[in-house]
Amino acid sequence: MPMLACAVVCSAMVASCAPAPTAVEKTLTTTTDGSSTRVLPTTPPSGDDSESPDGGTSGAPSSSLDAVPLTPEEAAKEARSTEAPILVTPSPSFPTESPKNEADAETVPPPDNRPAVPLPANPIGFSPLTGRPIGSRDPVLVVKLDNTRNAQPHAGLIHADVVYLEEVEYGITRIAAVFSSNIPKRIGPVRSARITDIDLFAQYGKPAFAYSGAQKKMRPHLAAASVYDVSPYTSNSGYSRDGRRPAPYNLYFDGRSGIQRAQNSTPARDMGFVFDKATPVGGLNATTAAMAWGYGSAGFTYDKAGHEYRISLNGQPARAEEWSGGQRAATVVIQYVKQEKSAFYDKGGGNTPHADTIGTGTAMVMRDGLVWETTWSRPNAKSGTTFTLPDGSLMAFRPGQLWIVLLDKKRTATIKPLTRPKVVPTPSPTPSPTPPSAPPAEGAPQAPSSTDVPTTSASGP
Repeated sequence: MPMLACAVVCSAMVASCAPAPTAVEKTLTTTTDGSSTRVLPTTPPSGDDSESPDGGTSGAPSSSLDAVPLTPEEAAKEARSTEAPILVTPSPSFPTESPKNEADAETVPPPDNRPAVPLPANPIGFSPLTGRPIGSRDPVLVVKLDNTRNAQPHAGLIHADVVYLEEVEYGITRIAAVFSSNIPKRIGPVRSARITDIDLFAQYGKPAFAYSGAQKKMRPHLAAASVYDVSPYTSNSGYSRDGRRPAPYNLYFDGRSGIQRAQNSTPARDMGFVFDKATPVGGLNATTAAMAWGYGSAGFTYDKAGHEYRISLNGQPARAEEWSGGQRAATVVIQYVKQEKSAFYDKGGGNTPHADTIGTGTAMVMRDGLVWETTWSRPNAKSGTTFTLPDGSLMAFRPGQLWIVLLDKKRTATIKPLTRPKVVPTPSPTPSPTPPSAPPAEGAPQAPSSTDVPTTSASGP
């Protein structure tokens, strides 16, 4: 059986300083702990064409995609930064080697001291995005986040229902976090929108969309997209700069403000996802997974005690502001997509790739230390995405946070060890769920019964 093969060689880039962006006057306030947080001006920004893909620290050409300018003090902080993103390049000499410090970046799980999320007093059913009990179907908020080393630790990300990882210019990645069950007051660092976002978020109906800016050529497309724009272009309400963090990794958003600004945003609805605590049959052992891009990488390591995957990003454990255990995923989906150049370039000539999330393709679904090869299907922009096993039944996710990596099908991920489990899980007897085109069903999403899956290829299509 062919295994996933993606060889990578990691080396650090030499840091260089990007030109300081145009400054605008902003007000500084002092928090109770003595730190300074800058409040954005009341008028929407006119745009900034000097964003570098890694914050001006890697020497890569600058990008023209963020709208919030920096003060001279922030520009100086950015210039003093010497940390560059890790360089990860494919190497055919080692076809089965995982990225260093990725899947094995954290070998000893920390104590689970994450903040508890109280269960609803009167649950109406289960979230169609997480499979967890909910008290109501609340509006959806999507926030774009930076994903370089300088972005760590992320704020609010542990509370997201669904997390997407997408490739942008120069082989770096950005995060799109989908919130509904729990809307954090502090989310960040917030960064700019990309062309892939428009089709990707349409399956959520018309969600609120928070982002820091976009290049001028793409703004008409965002204006016509199926989202409620809660970026600084429409209002700076809810946005602030954290003086403790280097720019441009210091823009944060109050998610509750975003929901108030987009009160008609679509509530969480049936996406075609199904959830079941019972482990489906037919999976292969998969305790680690790793994938790499030009300037970034990601890894997932299974924590048997917590029934979750610990996440590493760009060669480091993915940290969280809220607790010491970092980012975790109950289910990880590696969704292979057709990715091509778009019509959008930055000033340095870097192209923004477009990942096609409409259509069908192969996806590897990881949960409970196992992996299944599935087929993803999304007929049109308004429909959700389903993941089916070879027998046609829907793949059941483990209840909890879902991470979906949109990986160019020309690339491959490394999943190990891909061996048969010694103990075969007992199949769940529950029936198939309501199809995504039907009205949302009240009550728990049900997972289908599964049959054994033939030996699968773990490489991209």
